[in-house]
Amino acid sequence: HMTLFPKVKEQLDAAGAGSVLLTGGGIISAEDMAELERLGVGKLFGPGARLADLVEYIQTEVADRRATTRSA
Repeated sequence: HMTLFPKVKEQLDAAGAGSVLLTGGGIISAEDMAELERLGVGKLFGPGARLADLVEYIQTEVADRRATTRSA
C-alpha cells in the first residue's frame, strides 16, 4: 500500500485527474494511513469495515468533489 497508493495518486495527478477519489482498504497501520491521507489518498477502511460505511463515504465524497468542481 505504501508503494501502490502513492504511485497511483502520482499518476492520477500527472494525468490531470487529481480530483478522482482514490480509496481502498486492508490491513494498514495508523501511521501509514496518516501518511497516505497526507499524500491525498481518501479514507482507507480496515478489516471488518461495513459495506454501508464504504458506500456512504464514496457517495458523500464524490458529491462534495462534484460540487467543488462545479463552483470553481
